[in-house]
Amino acid sequence: MPFIKKDNKTMKLTILDGHGLNPGDLSWKAIKSLTDDFSVFERTPAELVAERIGNSEMILLNKVCITSEILEKCPNLKYIGVLATGFNVIDLQACRSRGITVTNIPSYSTDAVAQHVFAFILNFANSVQPHCDSVMAGDWIKAPDFCYWKNPLTELAGKTLGIFGFGHIGQKTAQIGHAFGMNVIIHVHSEKSFTGGEKTVSVEEIFAQSDFLTFHTPLTKETEKIINKKNLSLMKKTAIIINTARGGLVDEADMREALLSKTIAGYGTDVLLKEPMDKSCPLFGIPGCVITPHIAWAPKETRSRLMEIAAANIKAFLSGTPQNVVN
Repeated sequence: MPFIKKDNKTMKLTILDGHGLNPGDLSWKAIKSLTDDFSVFERTPAELVAERIGNSEMILLNKVCITSEILEKCPNLKYIGVLATGFNVIDLQACRSRGITVTNIPSYSTDAVAQHVFAFILNFANSVQPHCDSVMAGDWIKAPDFCYWKNPLTELAGKTLGIFGFGHIGQKTAQIGHAFGMNVIIHVHSEKSFTGGEKTVSVEEIFAQSDFLTFHTPLTKETEKIINKKNLSLMKKTAIIINTARGGLVDEADMREALLSKTIAGYGTDVLLKEPMDKSCPLFGIPGCVITPHIAWAPKETRSRLMEIAAANIKAFLSGTPQNVVN
């Protein structure tokens, strides 16, 4: 039976790590209006999670881990809203056994992530930043010719764009690839048919044929470290890999070796195995590696959409008709 409380406005709602979603440029108004007992913590370390949840009946979080041990200490908890699509930080089985509803935010970042993929692709194809750095260092002032280039420049038209995983983001990325005149190939686990002209290929084929290979697949036993020495060895030496999905898709030591040995030309990633980056990360400072700090989802418009869906999720839960339930 759905959870319904007679006076929902008295339910206590605590946000455990609000800074990621709202560092100050958004308003919590839509969520705050749903309860008279509302509090936000910018960040919550692991040792304070249970204490800060306290007697809360509802919590929102992004990367804070909720374990069975924490749930034992928080018997009032009835609702957990994850402020992201991924929900691997939650012990779903423990929540299910306690009757706690868990929701996520699906399909809010499709446009933003696909855009970030092409920010990486164009960064490698056009070398905008290296050339800007060169100009600002005075190189153009000293140049004997009206133009020069520090790195090879690449036209995307006619190049092969491989898309590993073909959900909403993968399909949006394909649309943009087609607009650039790219040949789009995909690898999917399902037997779905697609109408955009994409060719379905095997794992080996997508590594071997792609000029640019971008990943949009969940992290599973099958996809963990799918970007490894064996598959990297199949690629063109001019190939570029883009990862805006999960850091665990990559064997970072193998990627380091591939870049240093020039097995492939470049790796652009918005995600790492450990976040924030650890100083021992194998990819730190490696030539040919472009890393952004998990920001593909972070345009203001995208986060505003996430906030709206989070509020709608809470409202649906309070009305007894929860939506986007993952457990």
